Amino acid sequence: MQVQSLMISPDSIEDVRNRMDIVDVISDFITLKRSGQNYKALSPFNSEKTPSFYVVPSKGIFKDFSSGKGGDAITFVMEHEGMSYIEAIRYLAKKYGVELKETVQTQLEQEAVSSRDSLYIVMNYAKEQFKTQLLESEEGKSIGLSYFRERGFHDRTIEKFELGYTQNEWRTLYDAALKAGYSEEVLEKAGLIVKKEEGKTYDRFRGRVIFPVHNLAGKVIAFGARILTNQKDQPKYINSPETEIYHKSEVLYGIYQAKNAIRKEDFCFLVEGYTDVISLHQAGIENAVASSGTALTEDQIKLIKRFTENVTVLFDGDAAGIRAALRGIDLILKGGLNVRVLLLPDGEDPDSFSRKHSTTELTDFFKKQAKDFISFKIDLYASEAAQDPVKKAEAIREIITSISVIPDPIKRSVYIQETSNLLKIQETVLLTELNKILIAERRKNQQEKLNVEKQEPFTDRQDILPPAKLDSNGIVEILEREVIRMLLVYSNSKVEEDVDLVSYFINEFEDLEFSNKLLEKIFNIYLEAKEKGLQLNSDYFFASENNELKNLVAEIVVANDRYHISPNWKNYNILIDEEKDNVPATAHHNVLFRKYRYVQKLIEENIIKIKEAEARQDLSEVDQLLMVQIQLKNFDSEIAKQLGITSGKY
Repeated sequence: MQVQSLMISPDSIEDVRNRMDIVDVISDFITLKRSGQNYKALSPFNSEKTPSFYVVPSKGIFKDFSSGKGGDAITFVMEHEGMSYIEAIRYLAKKYGVELKETVQTQLEQEAVSSRDSLYIVMNYAKEQFKTQLLESEEGKSIGLSYFRERGFHDRTIEKFELGYTQNEWRTLYDAALKAGYSEEVLEKAGLIVKKEEGKTYDRFRGRVIFPVHNLAGKVIAFGARILTNQKDQPKYINSPETEIYHKSEVLYGIYQAKNAIRKEDFCFLVEGYTDVISLHQAGIENAVASSGTALTEDQIKLIKRFTENVTVLFDGDAAGIRAALRGIDLILKGGLNVRVLLLPDGEDPDSFSRKHSTTELTDFFKKQAKDFISFKIDLYASEAAQDPVKKAEAIREIITSISVIPDPIKRSVYIQETSNLLKIQETVLLTELNKILIAERRKNQQEKLNVEKQEPFTDRQDILPPAKLDSNGIVEILEREVIRMLLVYSNSKVEEDVDLVSYFINEFEDLEFSNKLLEKIFNIYLEAKEKGLQLNSDYFFASENNELKNLVAEIVVANDRYHISPNWKNYNILIDEEKDNVPATAHHNVLFRKYRYVQKLIEENIIKIKEAEARQDLSEVDQLLMVQIQLKNFDSEIAKQLGITSGKY
């Protein structure tokens, strides 16, 4: 039996498009900063130091110049969350309160549901089953719900984190899921069941309380499960295995519930476990997330950086907590974040501590006790190194090593000054040590790069080759792109009294072959629309299912909006014409340049033909080609004259 799926009506999709706000949508996943009329951010798809991700609210589009991705809000959700088009529509419909009109799909359409979508669907089913077992089954209420109550979790908290319980039976979920129409294959791929070689199949999670793990969009992608009995042959916690939708090194527990508070507070509390996060949220500290008991990873740090650059790491005050704090500090610093450390009193963890104090008490305590990483390390080493010069020197090197991983040189300089003041050591001494570490690291990286280059053929090292010289074909494509840019931005503008821009370009370029077929496709779409009496703008292309087309259009439109004349020039009586005020002249100029480069391309191709004819000693063909060359040169000179340039200059 196939999982039933629905098809959304076009009217519902249009309703979603009309209501969605691209800045609002993208802000759920990354922090945007205003840049003129637009917004920018670090790429959520690639690691970078300089923002290359742009959002243009007036057009309802984004463009990430780092990865090449671009499009509207729907495209962003698809790309960022790995959703299908329909899943993205459903997500946005829920966000904006749009009631979707749906019809049951045919069997063929149901079979087309992707593997990834099937995993999301079955994980949601499992979550609902676990919630039902917690709240409605006798076993769930007496064991699971009692445990949560003992930890002080309220009904709102249980619902917020969608906590659940699994009955202590071998195949409760498995049997129910098969009966509901889910296949054994999908259940196994989702990590919900274990299938032994001898043919035995059983539920992975049995007799445990359940902690669902959500992605940024709120979809359940994994489960953590805690056993409540003292069975020595069973681990205390078990977690979902890696799947197509779950990679534990890229996920933070509670990020979906915490992201808005993190953005609002502009800092994040980082803890270790599920209950630490839940108790802090219930206590009113909602900007808390956890690494879920795993060692902190670079991907998890990047995830935090989408919402804030400030992290306070909360750790238990015992020896294990201190070691964990030391391991995490340098990695967070290396990720470009500002880190503070807070060790709780001995015997306390974030869960127990937050249950004993009010929100105000917690907030005051955290503000007073949190230390920057330098003060933390100095205090940590102070007692044992106080009377031992060797240990003191080692402690100083530890601090300088942490400073060395910070990517921002200005921050490094500030921390060196702070360390100098606190330890009463000359700044020059610390700088010398810092430079030694940086030089050693640089040499190590260079050696690793050389080792890689020795293993790879030089011909494969495209990244270290000098850029190729821009040929005529490349220049022609740039000019073609400029034509399409004007169509996308100024399609409704007039070139002459009775001639709009689209008609003008169609008349000039209808029989001219484009070198870039994707640009030609856009041009032909405008041509076909004009023949039907329709007017198009860039919005039309974002409804296309052709992602390559959407990316190109987004790139062109965003690049156009990134650069504009500052209104401040007017304050100094410096008046510069805006392009939008002079569309006819710009269009005419583009047409001439496009023709000019096209003629030059024909001249270059004709020269090759002449040489080939001469090599064959075909004098008749040489004469004909020379006549063609003279005509082409005449065209070239005439167009150059109109452009006001010397023939062959560009």
